[in-house]
Amino acid sequence: MNEQIQAETVRIFVALAPPDDAKEELARELGSAYDAYPRMRWNRIEDWHITLAFLGELPVATVPLLRPPLSALAAARRPVRLALRGGGHFDERVLWSGIDGDLEGLHRLATEVRAVVKECGIAFEERPLRPHLTLARSRRGDPSSVIEAAAGLTAFNGRRWQAERLHLVGSNFSRGPGPIRYRDIEAWSFGGGC
Repeated sequence: MNEQIQAETVRIFVALAPPDDAKEELARELGSAYDAYPRMRWNRIEDWHITLAFLGELPVATVPLLRPPLSALAAARRPVRLALRGGGHFDERVLWSGIDGDLEGLHRLATEVRAVVKECGIAFEERPLRPHLTLARSRRGDPSSVIEAAAGLTAFNGRRWQAERLHLVGSNFSRGPGPIRYRDIEAWSFGGGC
């Protein structure tokens, strides 16, 4: 992708983020896995999130269209009460922690977020919500690390917490071997409505 296109587009998604103490609790649980599997590409703890809608690469000009309706949605919603629980993997390549708690509320929120995005005229590939928090990716040819690390999380039951904010997130354009970095474009507090 050339630099001119990069400057005119941004890869974005809408997500929830666990609070720092919930992330730190999981990071402590992962301590031995960090040591045992140093070749895995571990996501930075500050980048851990639960994706509600992945919108993909969009023109930068579409971002302002999303701000008012996502802000209104957050203001009208109560926080969702969740917890990080257990672990698993996708295709022996991606290590994740599962999500527990008000999963019905989480699915309802994701449905509402996706409806808002569609109402803004933004097309995106809609995949079923599989609530999880991505922790790491294996390097090619090393599927056993993810499988073993996931097995080590089986008994993990994190504390309950409230998702206090709805995040519109952009990722950097690090398409190479380096880690992807995320940044909030904007975040809105849930208002406690019905």
